Amino acid sequence: MIVPRRSVLLFSLIAIVASSPFTLAQEKSGMVEGLSTGKTRLIDLSYAINDKLVAWPGDPKVFEAKVNGTVEKDGYFTRSFWMLEHYGTHLDAPAHFPPGKATVEKIAPEKFFGPAVVLDVRAESEKNADYQLTPSVIESWEKRHGKIPAGAIVLLRTGWAFRWPDTQRYRNSDAKGDMHFPGFSVDAAKILLDRKISGLGCDTLSIDPGNSKDFPVHHLVLGSEVYQLENLRDLTALPESGAFLVVAPIKLEGGSGGAVRVFALVSK
Repeated sequence: MIVPRRSVLLFSLIAIVASSPFTLAQEKSGMVEGLSTGKTRLIDLSYAINDKLVAWPGDPKVFEAKVNGTVEKDGYFTRSFWMLEHYGTHLDAPAHFPPGKATVEKIAPEKFFGPAVVLDVRAESEKNADYQLTPSVIESWEKRHGKIPAGAIVLLRTGWAFRWPDTQRYRNSDAKGDMHFPGFSVDAAKILLDRKISGLGCDTLSIDPGNSKDFPVHHLVLGSEVYQLENLRDLTALPESGAFLVVAPIKLEGGSGGAVRVFALVSK
């Protein structure tokens, strides 16, 4: 019997989820199976890559694509492209900041699958562009949903994605060139690391708040061999608890980071 390629991929994903250490593995397997029946909604949390995305200030070149073959001339279409490792929706590998060591291809694959924990701080971020996640938000989440499970991927929903792709509003730089956008605090990151999470993510340019000069959260989180996801798309459709994430970074040997496709599975 010939099995369609889509079915092979679906069965493979189900096998990965079912063999995971999470106590809700059976439930998550059902969520994956729901993709083929329409019972599960698939949300793409990544921006398409082009030369117009909001880049980190100071990078003179961010992306370039060149056509190498055309259908009219060569009978096929192909391009070559160049881009920064940290551009658009991307993953920070631990090696990006010391004392982190692992490069992209060395991150354990099972860490790319996990329950999503969404910390909603849109109200706080709207009042204070320099807002840093406080431990009280985590405590409040755990009172509602229980302790954050090991292997979770924690996402900070600031609402900043609504400013994309307006570079001026997204960076929110002042007259001195200092950026102002929300992020994680060191105290909050320590609590999350204590929960044995697999990754942190945000809908801003950086895990650290925009006005940070020494990136303490980067050093702490990446130094604990936990990866980061930055410039995620709008997280509005994700529930605080109950979604399942699939993180698929480019397997770039020796990479400090790289482009990533992030999918959320949400039961309808």
